[in-house]
Amino acid sequence: MLPSIASRLAAELAVRESQVAATVQLLDDGATVPFIARYRKEATGGLDDTQLRQLDERLRYLRELDDRRATILASIGEQGKLSAELEAALYAATDKTTLEDLYLPYKPKRRTKAQIAREAGLEPLADSLLTDPTQDPQHVALAYVNAEAGVADAKAALDGARAILIERMGEHAALLGELREKLWREGEMRSTVVEGKAEAGAKFADYFAYAEPIRAIPSHRALALLRGRNEGVLNVQLSWQPADAPTTQRSDYELMIAEAFDIADRGRPADKWLLDGVRLAWRAKIVLSLELELTQRLREAAEGEAIQVFARNLHDLLLAAPAGPRPTLGLDPGLRTGVKVAVVDATGKLVDAGAIYPHAPRNDWDKSIAVLAALCARHRVELIAIGNGTASRETDKLAADLMRLHPELKLTKLVVSEAGASVYSASELAAREFPELDVSLRGAVSIARRLQDPLAELVKIDPKSIGVGQYQHDVNQSQLARSLDAVVEDCVNAVGVDVNTASAALLARVSGLNSSIAGNIVSYRDSHGAFANRKTLLKVPRLGDKTFEQAAGFLRIMNGDNPLDRSAVHPEAYELVERIIARCNKPVTALIGDASALKTLKPSDYTDERFGLPTVMDILRELEKPGRDPRPEFKTAAFADGVEDLADLRPGMILEGVVTNVANFGAFID
Repeated sequence: MLPSIASRLAAELAVRESQVAATVQLLDDGATVPFIARYRKEATGGLDDTQLRQLDERLRYLRELDDRRATILASIGEQGKLSAELEAALYAATDKTTLEDLYLPYKPKRRTKAQIAREAGLEPLADSLLTDPTQDPQHVALAYVNAEAGVADAKAALDGARAILIERMGEHAALLGELREKLWREGEMRSTVVEGKAEAGAKFADYFAYAEPIRAIPSHRALALLRGRNEGVLNVQLSWQPADAPTTQRSDYELMIAEAFDIADRGRPADKWLLDGVRLAWRAKIVLSLELELTQRLREAAEGEAIQVFARNLHDLLLAAPAGPRPTLGLDPGLRTGVKVAVVDATGKLVDAGAIYPHAPRNDWDKSIAVLAALCARHRVELIAIGNGTASRETDKLAADLMRLHPELKLTKLVVSEAGASVYSASELAAREFPELDVSLRGAVSIARRLQDPLAELVKIDPKSIGVGQYQHDVNQSQLARSLDAVVEDCVNAVGVDVNTASAALLARVSGLNSSIAGNIVSYRDSHGAFANRKTLLKVPRLGDKTFEQAAGFLRIMNGDNPLDRSAVHPEAYELVERIIARCNKPVTALIGDASALKTLKPSDYTDERFGLPTVMDILRELEKPGRDPRPEFKTAAFADGVEDLADLRPGMILEGVVTNVANFGAFID
């Protein structure tokens, strides 16, 4: 019998089974990964969020595997064909492929040639020739001629018998597994251009005459290859023998099939007939299904890698250094349609918006600088955020001229990614936030805000629209969405959220909350004013004790009744902090941030049956630096004057830049 899911996961993750069992119980009870990672370290033995995400993903797979196993066992049992040996093999299967291989002979299917042959009474003929190849096939087959059953002559009888043997060879689970792995190790993916498509498919030129071992193809090449095939530009096939191999030569794969069924060329009358059956089984049946399977395996591996690349990039983008609460001018560049302008105050509130036309065809350069200077002076702007789309370099030059002509404004300019800004502008969320504002101006607001706090602004956009990664439209969309949602959740909860200023979109990403409860929090805040303490959150409609438990530690109240409410200390541990305060004989306001006093405390003095050493140590660290932002310090990159396209680059130059995307084949740097 297969070990329990908990023991399988423990072996895979190299952790104790008790850690896995506790984590699975917490997940099943509705706890989120950020909550478990931060506040249930005693239960999980300190599993971090990466291990917990991996455990959650594998738990889903193994449960699906067990569900499928139960379905297969029931199906074979209903057919009356479930032997003890087969049952043991099904219980021993550790992956879906092995399970499906074992089920293949029993899987309900359309009437095949082999089934028709069995119904015509030809299975004994197949068994007889396989068991005793010394018989003459033509002679033995005459006994099975039956016009009423559709077997007109000896040839028809032998064709039916061969169909039975071919199906049997193609459904031999252990053999299929060996052939599959050999083909994965040795097979070569080859592609050629479809006739007449060379010009239209020029972007796939690298694959017009391409060959590479399937197991060695990197994810970006695999996805490009498959995209070229899907677009009708490339012929792609998995080759299992050298291009110059004679067609009459018996392959290693055919020899493996022959050996599994004890078929060999020993000069006996039925040997050639049996070997021809092996050849047909491999070339007309098995290799075709294996090619589909291995191409899918290649795709899934490539998609998995691409999704990981996307997730890493999104993580880095969301946790990019915030410029902080500083008045910011957002510029959404454009040529004919003008540069859209938005000014937001230190809290991100829109205070001014409009458009300027510094570029062709209007060329109102000086007037545009005057307008921007007046806006910056009026609203005490400190930062200029320039979108990196069309006319970005020209608009960057405009900002440089503004700073040169008006040094008294003390401005700093940065080019920021505007990926997803247009998606946000046209979204229902943006329409609710800025019902009176023109769609084109909403993008400039987003550009300004994403400089102040990238995380708070980017959570308003579907992660797939942010445009960091490779081949995002080619991968499994539900898997991509699940992975990216997990990244957003981890990032938001790692930073924490100010419950009195956060948007509903940001609150919805907090552990335990959803869009509905986030909306209720904002409505309650609008009606009753700022939350004075975390306990008040329990007055929000539909925010019950369980939700409070999951969310409270990640929600911050900056100037409330209780100084602990601006920290990551969970309310359930406030009584522990009170014990620490009593021992130190200091008020909490004096203790918070007093590193020298906190470092003298011995964590083990405060543990009990409820709070273990990991929790106490976390609390002492948090008291030392309450609500510390894990994001790096804000820095700006200075673009070199005169470097505006690739032709301006020279070997040996050292330039500062902004990494805008990282893929497996290289980095994109502005």
